[in-house]
Amino acid sequence: MRFKMFAIALLATSSLAQAEPTPKEKLLQPPPGAQHYTISSTAGKHGDLWAWKTEDGTIAHRMSMSLRGWITETDQTTLLGADGRPVRIAVRGFTDSGDATEDFSVDAGGIARWKTAVDEGSAPFGNKRYSAYGGPFLAGALDVEALVAAGEPGIELLPGGRASIAIGKAAEIDGPKGKQTVKLAYITGIGFAPSPVWLDADNRYFGNAGVISVLPAGYEAVGPQLKEIQDAAEATMVRDIARKMLSAENRTPTLVDNVLLFDAVAGRYLPGRAVLIADGKVAAVGAAGSIKAPAGAVTIDGRGKTLLPGLWDSHLHVGGSDWNLLQNVATGITNFRSPGSMIDESVSILKRRAAGELIAPDGKVAVIIDRKDPLAAQGALTVSSEAEAIAAVRKIKAAGLHGAKFYTSMTPAWIAPAAAEAKKLGLHVNGHVPAGMRPIEAVRAGYDEITHINFIMMQAMPQHVIDKANTAARLEGPAKYGKDVELDSPDMRAFYAELAKRGTIIDPTLVVWEGSLTSDGSAISPAYAPYAAISPPAISRGWKIAGYPLFDGLTRDDFRASFAKMAGLIGRLHKAGVPIVAGTDGYGMELVRELELYQQVGMTNAEAVQSATIAPARLNGMADRFGSIEPGKVASLILVEGDASQDLGALRRVATVFLDGYRLDGGELRKASGFGGMPE
Repeated sequence: MRFKMFAIALLATSSLAQAEPTPKEKLLQPPPGAQHYTISSTAGKHGDLWAWKTEDGTIAHRMSMSLRGWITETDQTTLLGADGRPVRIAVRGFTDSGDATEDFSVDAGGIARWKTAVDEGSAPFGNKRYSAYGGPFLAGALDVEALVAAGEPGIELLPGGRASIAIGKAAEIDGPKGKQTVKLAYITGIGFAPSPVWLDADNRYFGNAGVISVLPAGYEAVGPQLKEIQDAAEATMVRDIARKMLSAENRTPTLVDNVLLFDAVAGRYLPGRAVLIADGKVAAVGAAGSIKAPAGAVTIDGRGKTLLPGLWDSHLHVGGSDWNLLQNVATGITNFRSPGSMIDESVSILKRRAAGELIAPDGKVAVIIDRKDPLAAQGALTVSSEAEAIAAVRKIKAAGLHGAKFYTSMTPAWIAPAAAEAKKLGLHVNGHVPAGMRPIEAVRAGYDEITHINFIMMQAMPQHVIDKANTAARLEGPAKYGKDVELDSPDMRAFYAELAKRGTIIDPTLVVWEGSLTSDGSAISPAYAPYAAISPPAISRGWKIAGYPLFDGLTRDDFRASFAKMAGLIGRLHKAGVPIVAGTDGYGMELVRELELYQQVGMTNAEAVQSATIAPARLNGMADRFGSIEPGKVASLILVEGDASQDLGALRRVATVFLDGYRLDGGELRKASGFGGMPE
């Protein structure tokens, strides 16, 4: 169902199909009078959507979108049966993921068949409704209105799952047709959390609002208003969960005895240890059986389990969903660093967390600064001059946030003065490398940190890739030329040495590139496979993606060779002494896979875990409170099933999370955040 899939599509980077997609010029063209929607954000307009009915009664949709240079051009035709359910769907065109072709039909015998970029199958049609994998976002309006008509029982879906909708708060907006009433509704059963959608006064689809909004043409300006209402409603829902879990009962002293403990400072695992948690702090650490539990304490038998500092995701963009923050905690993440989030949302998250109204990791937030440009980052502070860039830095400081993140469309000459102002104000400077710059030039201009391994690989890319790094070239260049990079050349060794000398931090997000470059669509990526069986069917289906579409005669093996060089680059950086912190740029559940990849490229198990515990705590100036299990530090810890010293996968099997001293049951956290059980 596309009304939720458009959000998932922004995270996905690839698709299965390798066939030549239908070109733009052969797609349907909307006739005069077609229903017209736009795709927009605070950065401006990103695309158009149209809907109309053909002479034979078929419903047609067309979508055209450019999102920071990633292009989508698709159409869809839908034939409804007598009961209003689609009996034939055909999607054509292409996305940034490749061929968008999708076909669905119901034969005379009542058997439904579908084939998409990621799967194909058949099943009795019965009373089910097919949930399309892709296609124009606006086609999801048909599904929304079907859910409204179905009422409380909801609709059983193909290939799987059940969805329902609940209609809630009304709001008044002003637009081309004057003042009108719209209603906030939430769809359940599709994503991990209730998915917001807006209806008109007649309970028909009106649009979606968010960081990226899909709204009727002329109503783009109401997107922030509707998002604010959504955010408030979501805050109320998660507040109720927080008040239940962050109870006095869950903050009584806890003794974890006879447990395998990870000593993050020394980088070693210690068997047979005991840890007492009281008053929100680690009160004592000793040998098993050596600590007496105080009156009223809960004692946990730690045999067969590992106790570690809570994990850090050092590349977690917050603000899109409070539910995702809850899920982060459920997956063992107790701290985060966002390299780029919107100011108001970030301040709200931190305030509500401090007030006990939100279960979320404790975090540090940077804000994106980018040049005003069609390719500017969504949600960025956009600037048109050096003076405006400096003013944006000051705005971040005034908001009490952690850092400034410069993006790919920034004018290179503005970096040094803006970075100097940031450092004068005590802000951390990180970012993508702007088009026209190489990473070493960004570092010399004032970067404390570079995010994403592809931007480190840019040091060895041809100049034409560097010059267009604010387009798809930032992906396609490393994918094409990475395999030929000599990682041990004198120039590259000098590069590593300078990064190490400067203490430049690298946030590789290698897991992103594993999916993009290595997958052939035969299986779910290792980052998500352990969660597939416990996730909503639509989510699991969305993970059945293959790698970035092949181009210029390259093969998947070529891409895999380039990924191997990216991975090898991390190994060289680590060996050279360059600080590395683990981040995902995703849901957060990908973090353990990121650590597994680090181990594959030469880090020890302990070093990999340090990159997600003590290392980010130190680099964010928080090691006096977090990052290790020591008396006096904040009790943000995780207890996992199994021996993490032998298998990093044990980090996924969270039994208990201690968040600021609150003892939170892993099963309850998973249930509240949309998981159906323990990951594999």
